[in-house]
Amino acid sequence: MRRADRLFQIVQYLRGGRLLTAAKLAETLEVSERTIYRDIADLQASGVPIDGEAGVGYVMRDGYDLPPLMFTRDEIVALVAGARLIRAWGGAAMARAAEEALVKIESVLPAAERTRANQVEIHAIAQEMTPEVRTRIDEIERAVETRRRLTIAYKDAEDRPTERSVRPLGLWFWGKVWTLVAWCELRDDFRMFRLDRIASMEADDTAFRPERGKTLMDFYRTMEAERP
Repeated sequence: MRRADRLFQIVQYLRGGRLLTAAKLAETLEVSERTIYRDIADLQASGVPIDGEAGVGYVMRDGYDLPPLMFTRDEIVALVAGARLIRAWGGAAMARAAEEALVKIESVLPAAERTRANQVEIHAIAQEMTPEVRTRIDEIERAVETRRRLTIAYKDAEDRPTERSVRPLGLWFWGKVWTLVAWCELRDDFRMFRLDRIASMEADDTAFRPERGKTLMDFYRTMEAERP
């Protein structure tokens, strides 16, 4: 681990008023306690508000934030790859945000890390993503956030049409296919709807209240209980 990465990790571990000893930090970061003492001293000298002493432990005072400039190389790969995937497979607003995020990531990276980011050869192509599906993703995401019921015109795998009133709970991406996880008022149960089979949809003006047994956490519990 680079020293800059280790200093960043020390700050992260000390966030939130956690008291940690040099021995614990040394064990976690796989270095000697003497190295931790030097790192803590350097952080304190640079203005990081860390209190404590050897043998007692260290704690960081509230209100300190680091600018997000110290990414590891693996983190850079993950950020760039993730942004490119969303740019290809996300909604229209998501794709724009991913493009802007890539520009911001590149602008704050030091020269060596910027070069590494530009060398990430992980790309995504999504010919299946039509403008209609992209728009639908954004609309459903907003409905999930604001808890607006959706009335959808849907066609199942046999192309049979149906109209449903649903409580949108989340979006799942299965690799080339997005699905809406929802509580279906017609079936009085959880259902998943492929976005590419939704012919039309309309959101209610009023928000619904979460009810026990009909939330996303309840859906996860149901999925867990059905596992063999």
